Amino acid sequence: MLDKMKQLWEMKRKMDEIKKELDSLELASEDNLVKVTITGSQEIKAVTIKAELAGADKGRLEASLTETVNRAVKESQKAAAQKMSALGGLPGLGM
Repeated sequence: MLDKMKQLWEMKRKMDEIKKELDSLELASEDNLVKVTITGSQEIKAVTIKAELAGADKGRLEASLTETVNRAVKESQKAAAQKMSALGGLPGLGM
């Protein structure tokens, strides 16, 4: 029993470490018009739109897109968490 507890604790520690690494990881994708920067934990950090496409409200449009995409990602994460909870995740592991 004690060995199982140690294994669970080690698994949680590793998961926390991976989450921290993902939070600090930044990735980007772009085409001719738009660039999106996202963290490894799926938080949108920036949406950049080429000036010729956006017009005068470029900053407002970029901020709105960033917030909207982040809300969509959070909804997706909530839905996934609900589905995963049906599997009976292990307590304290963030599942």
